[in-house]
Amino acid sequence: MASLKDISKVCGVSVATVSKALNNQSDISEETRLHIKKVAKEMGYSPNLSARALKTNRTHGIGVLFEDESRSGLTHDYFAGVLDSFKRAAEKRGYDITFINSCRDREDRMTYLEHSRYRGFDGVMLACVDFSDPEVIELVQSDIPVVTIDHVFNGRMAVESDNVKGISDLLELIYNKGHRKIAYIHGADSAVTRNRLSSFFRTAERLGLDVPDEYIKTAAYRDAESTYAATVELLDLPEPPTCIIFPDDFAAFGGISAIRKRRLRIPEDISVAGYDGIHTARNLEPQLTTVKQDTEQMGFVAARQLIGLIERPKTTLVQQIVIPGIVLEGGSVAELPRSLDNRQESKKGEQK
Repeated sequence: MASLKDISKVCGVSVATVSKALNNQSDISEETRLHIKKVAKEMGYSPNLSARALKTNRTHGIGVLFEDESRSGLTHDYFAGVLDSFKRAAEKRGYDITFINSCRDREDRMTYLEHSRYRGFDGVMLACVDFSDPEVIELVQSDIPVVTIDHVFNGRMAVESDNVKGISDLLELIYNKGHRKIAYIHGADSAVTRNRLSSFFRTAERLGLDVPDEYIKTAAYRDAESTYAATVELLDLPEPPTCIIFPDDFAAFGGISAIRKRRLRIPEDISVAGYDGIHTARNLEPQLTTVKQDTEQMGFVAARQLIGLIERPKTTLVQQIVIPGIVLEGGSVAELPRSLDNRQESKKGEQK
């Protein structure tokens, strides 16, 4: 196998220059760097990762801890987008991605921290895990640089989707279309759910919207079955809602199924909205009104910030970065005519 010395002889440069070119250092010309890399590739040069790790004190490996309750793995539409973007951004910077073993059935399994140390990860990204798990907390509190997705630990890097503004913008759009009986089926308890639910109630209060307790239901994220059951409960109310917001687009399939089983039309008889903006939901008929989360930007920013912590720990600011999403208006929310009740509300407002 070719060595740095072999490459330097062919290129007519010093071994130090070859090393700088192969490590993308900035104090040589782009032309020289590209030439050296071309020659190295032609000569079949492959870096000794163990030697490089000893020299730089880095393995250029990043661990990813990802374990969602629905066991959907990399088919999880939202997090798959974040992970794919994260992987591409990290690989461009010369880092390899490895998933941390989350199987708890093995007798010889290591904790998340033990596995991370065993693999020699320079940093770890955590997404869609139980952030209250003692093993997760142990990893986050260790000296390994970490970045979390959609969850904030004090003093740790985090990248979040703007769930507060997302649900607020969605509710406001539905309200502006004339809906006053709006139900919300939210996901199981988590930081994301708490932010969305608080924003929902705060926006409803600002709009003067009354939300009966029976209009608030809980169903697991990405669980069409529990969303189906919650939707049936809403449809059975003496005064059912005119619009239902589902936990996420995937779960919305269950709610839509319950509605269609009643032979109700969307949006003529009842309106619906989702959250996430996954591709499959955009192909529904009618197209689902939803909030599209910017998974591309979230993954890119998470990789950039984590690598900053790894390579420049003294100058990289540990912060929580919020990535905005956008409301995608489909055809699943009807424009309601102003009802008598709405006209009366307007008159009361004018009298005040």
